[in-house]
Amino acid sequence: MNEHAHRTVERHCDVAVVGGSAAGLAAALQLGRQRRSVIVVDAGEPRNAPAAHMHGYLGHEGLPPAELSAIAREEVRSYGGEVVAGRVVDVARIDGAHFRLELTGGHTIVARRVLAATGLVDELPDIDGLADHWGGDAVHCPFCHGYEVRDRRIVQIVTHPMGLHPAELFRQLTDRLTLVLHAGVDAGNPEVEALRAAGVPVVEGRVRRVVTGADCHVAAVELTDGRRLDADAVAVGPRFRARAEPFASLGLKPAEHQSGLGDFVETDATGATAIPGVYAAGNVADPSQQVLPAAAAGSRVGAMISFSLAHEDIESAARPSANEADWDHRYGADQFWSGNPNGTLVIEVGGRAPGRALDVGAGEGGDAVWLAEQGWEVTASDISQRALDRVAAEAERRGLRIECRRADANALSPFEREAFDLVSAQYASVPRTADGRAVANLLHAVAPGGTLLVVSHDPEPMRAPIDTQAQSRPFDPGSYVRLDDFVAVLAGSPDWEIEVHEKRPRPPGAVSASHHVDDIVLRARRRVGGPWATPAGG
Repeated sequence: MNEHAHRTVERHCDVAVVGGSAAGLAAALQLGRQRRSVIVVDAGEPRNAPAAHMHGYLGHEGLPPAELSAIAREEVRSYGGEVVAGRVVDVARIDGAHFRLELTGGHTIVARRVLAATGLVDELPDIDGLADHWGGDAVHCPFCHGYEVRDRRIVQIVTHPMGLHPAELFRQLTDRLTLVLHAGVDAGNPEVEALRAAGVPVVEGRVRRVVTGADCHVAAVELTDGRRLDADAVAVGPRFRARAEPFASLGLKPAEHQSGLGDFVETDATGATAIPGVYAAGNVADPSQQVLPAAAAGSRVGAMISFSLAHEDIESAARPSANEADWDHRYGADQFWSGNPNGTLVIEVGGRAPGRALDVGAGEGGDAVWLAEQGWEVTASDISQRALDRVAAEAERRGLRIECRRADANALSPFEREAFDLVSAQYASVPRTADGRAVANLLHAVAPGGTLLVVSHDPEPMRAPIDTQAQSRPFDPGSYVRLDDFVAVLAGSPDWEIEVHEKRPRPPGAVSASHHVDDIVLRARRRVGGPWATPAGG
């Protein structure tokens, strides 16, 4: 996860999801639970951003949209899925099996499948003051926020024949509904006549502006002829535009929606678009969806993508690991790191009597080589064989003996139990699992009397907001095993003693990067004797 400040990064994954709202995150959760690597790119522009609360979502009624997104992101990350702040500017096919996504700032993602969950943009009528109240006193959907304006004076501004469709629902919500035929609807329309006969006042005329009262809420609607209609809320149906610009070079073009109010991306029943390997879910594919059905659609399409990948792997008799491919790619070019040992490792281990050491996430081997030079019997473990080949070559060049073991820290039993006097994980990028399996694997590997040393970046700087118009983040630190995950298991355990748990300035070491200033350091000792409580996932 330690990226050079001056270097752009190419990531590899099974599925890239463009859009981090309900549909995209629900799909990512499904895919993560199928052990597929997923990177969600979120530009931070949800359609419902103006709304203070969302409604009709069973189990989350009235929850602020941002809170639902936060819950969903954490759920996706708990299965190793990444949610990175950024913006996709182009998606292109690079071969018969992969797509390349270009992000603002120069980072790229290579994926086997792409899901468009980009949503849509509401285009409001050109009425002064309307945008100021959008998502508050100005609503468009009687199901989303109609209940909140019940019994109030609602002025519904109709700009299209489809705008009459929700009028009968608003009439049920209040007996003080007024219909304004702003444009696109004839006063003799049968639906208008039916509403008029049911007692709804109908006004013909164009609306100039929405008047704001002293309390900052809607007070009236003013027509171009000067008439004012007192109002507490405004209902209006916007036009909508599918966010499909990043997919233009693939030939994916939105189609006109049957309502005549905008466009959308057409899909089949599985969520597949006309472009093989590209799927769509949520409002970009169905503008009528509220948050709950959008999440349901994302979940369904995520399952369909899982089937698609599984079928492809069966046909090729392969069971590829995208996480392995991601790191193999990074270690396939020039040396990525400096080759020096990490400074915190040197400080914490230097001068100790050597024994048997396990270096988890060894990378190109700076730590493993240094430990071997200090007399340790070293096992260098990494998911990338290319990285381990470099470790082996450097060990041979220096005349050192290092066992290189390709292992996934999240496998069922990747390391010997109680076998190592030192288990070191220096900035190890191990995807999280909901059962904490990697944490358990590392703890089980420590011998009685041995030491666990985990060092990570201070995550706070990497959580700072960025301008996605110009920048994107290539990694999501929240999707990897965190130092706090270890602390949660060790704290209070009679079998472990936490000796160090602190933030400190990063010492000179593997690379100098302006974005990485502080380390979080955990050093714990496994006590000798007594049964050890098995951690979660063990």
